[in-house]
Amino acid sequence: MRKSAISAVVVIFFLALVACSEEKEHTAPAIYPRDSVAMMVSYGVNALISDSGVIKYRIVSEQWEINQNRNPSRWIFEKGLFLEQFDLAMHIQSYIQCDMAYYYDVRRLWELRGRVRILTTNGLRFSSEELFWDERDHEIWSNKFSHLITSDKELQGNRFRSDERMTKYSVRWTKGYFDKEEVSKSPRDKMNKAQTDSAKMRGRQPKHPQRLNNN
Repeated sequence: MRKSAISAVVVIFFLALVACSEEKEHTAPAIYPRDSVAMMVSYGVNALISDSGVIKYRIVSEQWEINQNRNPSRWIFEKGLFLEQFDLAMHIQSYIQCDMAYYYDVRRLWELRGRVRILTTNGLRFSSEELFWDERDHEIWSNKFSHLITSDKELQGNRFRSDERMTKYSVRWTKGYFDKEEVSKSPRDKMNKAQTDSAKMRGRQPKHPQRLNNN
């Protein structure tokens, strides 16, 4: 089954981490009911993840914290998160990076903050200051300025919503980038060009206005 850049990297990696963490019991209860001490803190995370014996994913984070005493409980990547996906030749196909990330495990909701940058396997480049991903509803959205670049267009706007594969998306209050040469032309130049193109299609030269002879 095909997966998006986000779902393939994040789901496979964190499913593996959850499976490992469930083998180790948390035997020591919190000293106080409202204590906010983390259950686990890991430093210098740099791991390669394999799929069917082939290395496909990599995760890098300076600090990873699991805290079930906060409300709601969450995983915290306070010093940034970087995920990338490789092809068989170990070339980077896609990546996700941000300055800070939270994963609310009960709600199954991701929150990426800071300089959020994404490259999908389809070549779409996304940048924003925030990004949310709801695993339950399979939706991604951002309520801050977002910038998208594809092979044939470049869009930016203040409201972004997409499916988790980032193949069907919408941007509200959109601004688009167009051909600079075409935009700089005057309306008369565009009209003359349109008349010329229309005449060529009819197979004859365009008519030019002639000065009347008063004599």
